[in-house]
Amino acid sequence: MKQRTLPLILAATILCAGCTSATTPSATSPSTPALESSPAATTSAPESTLPIGSEPVNLNPADFTTDITHPYWPMKPGTRWTYRDVDEKGEVQTVVVVATAETKKLANGITARVVRDTVRSDGELVEDTLDWYAQDSAGNVWYMGEDTAEFENGKIASREGSFEAGVGGALPGILLPAEPQVGQKYRQEYLKGEAEDNGEVLGINQLVEVPTGRYSDALLTRDTTNLEPDVVEYKLYAPDIGPVLAVDISGGAAREALVKLDKAASQDGTGPLGAPNP
Repeated sequence: MKQRTLPLILAATILCAGCTSATTPSATSPSTPALESSPAATTSAPESTLPIGSEPVNLNPADFTTDITHPYWPMKPGTRWTYRDVDEKGEVQTVVVVATAETKKLANGITARVVRDTVRSDGELVEDTLDWYAQDSAGNVWYMGEDTAEFENGKIASREGSFEAGVGGALPGILLPAEPQVGQKYRQEYLKGEAEDNGEVLGINQLVEVPTGRYSDALLTRDTTNLEPDVVEYKLYAPDIGPVLAVDISGGAAREALVKLDKAASQDGTGPLGAPNP
């Protein structure tokens, strides 16, 4: 499968994403295209054994580790990623992701790394999530589920989207293939009618700039969901960094760009749902 040609609006968005932020002085608009790819990025992927749709998987807990060392998103405990999220209406939110030192043994027997994802608007918590990830012996990073809540006026308004692999028919999926190749398709999560997200590798030699810097050899994926077929999101992962930019191209100009990467305190992200600490 040949690499897809990205819409011009996506390239323009990636070019300027976060460039007005004062977080770091490095976020200047480059004169070269924000997305580039080498000829190798257009090669077809081999036949994949990655799960798709509702395909069952037989996973051996002994084949998994909580040490996430994937080159496109190493989740070293204590690492904190801070993003500036701008929705289609221009409203700004702050997203903080912390790879905690905590782990959780799931219903399917696999022990996963706990990664805290919090969203705030004007300092007020609007969403809080505990994500569970594990890496298999081949190097694939699996998404095992999440405990999530949306908040209004300081109270839980919804728990929609929560699921745990092995509970109620929920199946784990792939967050990142061990060796991403253009054309790979895989499910990211599956719980019928609740969580049916999919991923596809579009490029492996991309150039992207966000407020934290300019990154080459980035991984580009296309994320979709069977529950909302019109929703499409492109994500870019920088080597040794993780996700640096997400762009929603399904009708708006929403984007989420990395503005800070630093070390969190040992207690950060370890509080109960709704009280991430801090």
